[in-house]
Amino acid sequence: MNKPEYKSRLIDKTIDEYLSVAKAVCVEGPKWCGKTWTCSYHAASEYLVGDPTNNFTNRRLAELAPLEVLKGARPRLIDEWQEVPSLWDAVRMTVDNNSEKGQYLMTGSSTPVNKGVMYSGTGRIVKIRMHTMSLFESGDSDGRISLRDVCSDDFNDTVFTKDVSLEHLAYLIVRGGWPDNIGVDASKAGILPGSYLENVVNEDIRRLDDTVKFETEKLWLLLRSLARNESTMVSGAALSRDVSESENETLSDDTIAKYIDAFSRLFLLENQKPFSPNIRSSLRVRQKEKRHFCDPALACGALGITPSRLMKDLDMFGFLFEALVERDLRIYAESFGAELFHYRDYMNNEIDAVIEMNDGEWCGIEIKLGANKIDEAAANLLKIKKVITDNGGRPPKALCVVCGLTNAAYRRPDGVTVVPVTSLKN
Repeated sequence: MNKPEYKSRLIDKTIDEYLSVAKAVCVEGPKWCGKTWTCSYHAASEYLVGDPTNNFTNRRLAELAPLEVLKGARPRLIDEWQEVPSLWDAVRMTVDNNSEKGQYLMTGSSTPVNKGVMYSGTGRIVKIRMHTMSLFESGDSDGRISLRDVCSDDFNDTVFTKDVSLEHLAYLIVRGGWPDNIGVDASKAGILPGSYLENVVNEDIRRLDDTVKFETEKLWLLLRSLARNESTMVSGAALSRDVSESENETLSDDTIAKYIDAFSRLFLLENQKPFSPNIRSSLRVRQKEKRHFCDPALACGALGITPSRLMKDLDMFGFLFEALVERDLRIYAESFGAELFHYRDYMNNEIDAVIEMNDGEWCGIEIKLGANKIDEAAANLLKIKKVITDNGGRPPKALCVVCGLTNAAYRRPDGVTVVPVTSLKN
């Protein structure tokens, strides 16, 4: 590849670190998020299993002689290894016979049902999850505010940033973080995400598992229901009710479970796990995950939402804006070894996002589209902080409101930090 043209990603540092300590690294994530391009940048040679040249000669060679295709300068990239699952075992066996670090980079855009895979690769092959582009990576955030500084309570400045319009935020949501969609005109922003889902339903999901009969219309019913319930803790039973009420159709619990499992193995879903701040009292925390697509653009693609349509439905706008911010928070947090969660207890106290650092410290974050909601968000964070500490939980290191329509980052007199999403970076 032409490395000078490579657009850097936050995962680059993680890949380098993992290659320095592991014999093989597998980068997983949704199709078109940039895995091949990024791993090519870090590789000395490559083998593209899915290359269609000469009637997919590469795939046939890999099936016939998997050990042969592993030969080459290292780190050697084996792209889309799941097309020939026996490659996993071939890499595992090869690295077992060589103590050298950083021998192979592998990419995968689906998780096969262990067909042709004999061993797990534990201790030999380390996995990393890659996401679509954050606003900072796509150039839509000026990166003046570090999430790490905010979470460490090290941000004390007042920084004035550029104004951002509601129309532009709608565009960023519908466009998503797909590298090939960056810079596309607003009127065409939803074409690629919609086409992405068409390919999933008509091709990718059927190649994933031939033991499950996937019905096209039912796949779309579930995708649309997941989109309507983006950024919520909706259960499988509630998804079934939603399909019945919204589509006048029925989906069984078994079908929903099987289809969601398939979407997960294609890395289409990126749910947000619940957080418990080490509470040792009667205050109970709900354990449901918050549902997300891997990118909010897929929710728009499932429902045919354009930027202009989104502007006319501010309730949906709010849920999708939350999904956009939480996508970015996950990417930024993972780049410095932290994790993204959400919080909700049985008294219905709720925090949109929680960043937990690797030392156990945590930061509570509320997400608001409009600046007129900042006071309300800050008050909610301070109330929940008191509830948690009064019940024996570990208090947050910092509290923050991430806002869409504000032109300044600052610390409020009550100690809560306010940051525009278009100024965040890792």
